[in-house]
Amino acid sequence: MSLLSIIKEMFSYSFIMRGMIVGGLVALCASMLGVTLVLKRYSMIGDGLSHVGFGAMAVGLAFNAAPLKVAIPVVVIAAFFLLRISENSKIKGDAAIGLISSSAIAIGITVNALSKGTNIDLNSYMFGSVLAIGKDDVAVCLAMSILVLVLFLFCYHRIFAITFDETFARATGVKVGVYKTLLSVLTAIVIVIGMRIMGTLLISSLIIFPALTSMRVFRRFKVVIVSSVCVSMISYFIGITASYIYEIPTGAGIVLANLTMFLLFSLIGIVRSK
Repeated sequence: MSLLSIIKEMFSYSFIMRGMIVGGLVALCASMLGVTLVLKRYSMIGDGLSHVGFGAMAVGLAFNAAPLKVAIPVVVIAAFFLLRISENSKIKGDAAIGLISSSAIAIGITVNALSKGTNIDLNSYMFGSVLAIGKDDVAVCLAMSILVLVLFLFCYHRIFAITFDETFARATGVKVGVYKTLLSVLTAIVIVIGMRIMGTLLISSLIIFPALTSMRVFRRFKVVIVSSVCVSMISYFIGITASYIYEIPTGAGIVLANLTMFLLFSLIGIVRSK
C-alpha cells in the first residue's frame, strides 16, 4: 500500500480527523507561545502546568465531571500563582515548578487510586491518545485555540517588547506584569487542551522543540515564530501518521518527529555557519 493510500485511509476515520483538528490547533498555538517562553527561560512552566492539569483532570474524572472544564480554570490559576511565586517569593522559579507539579501529580495518583473505574481514561491523559478526543473536546479546544491565537496576535508587539527588554518595555508604558500573566494563562490553556493527544509527560515538547529547532537556523523573532509554526505543524502531521502506520502512541510519534526536525535543522545550522 502506498503512502498516499495510507493517508487517505487514515483520514476516513472520524477520530483521526478530530485528532488532526485539535492537535493542529494545539501545535500552532504552542509553537507561537514557545518562542517567547524559550527566550524568557519559562519553557519548563509547561511541564509543571501539565502535571497540575493531570491532577485536576483526575479529580474531575473521580467526580464524573468534564475533565477539560475542571482542568482549564485550575491550571490557569496555577499558572498565575507560579508566576507570582517565582517573582515575589524566596522560592526560585524552577523550585516552585517542581514543588507544585510533584504535588499535583501526587494528588492525581491518590485520587485515581481511591476512585474505581477511572484508570483507563486517566492513562490516556498520561501518555496521550488520539482515540480519547470526543466531539465535545473538539468544540472546547476550537474555542480555546481561537482565543489564544487572537490574544497572541493582538498583543504581539507588547509580547515582543517584554521578551527582549522588560525594562525598556516598562519605560515605554507597557504593563509588563499584565502581559507576563497573559502569557502564562495562554500557555496554561494550550497545555490543557493538548494533554488529550500528547499526554502529561510529553505536552511540553510542543512548546520547546519547534522554537529550539527554528533557532538553529533563524535569528529574527518574527521569522523564528513563522518557522516554528511550520516545523510544529509538519512534525505533528508526520508524527500522527507514523503513530497510525506503526501503532505507536501518538505523543511519542509527534515528539520523535520533532526530534528529527531538530537534528535536521541543527545540521543545516552547522553547515551554514561554515
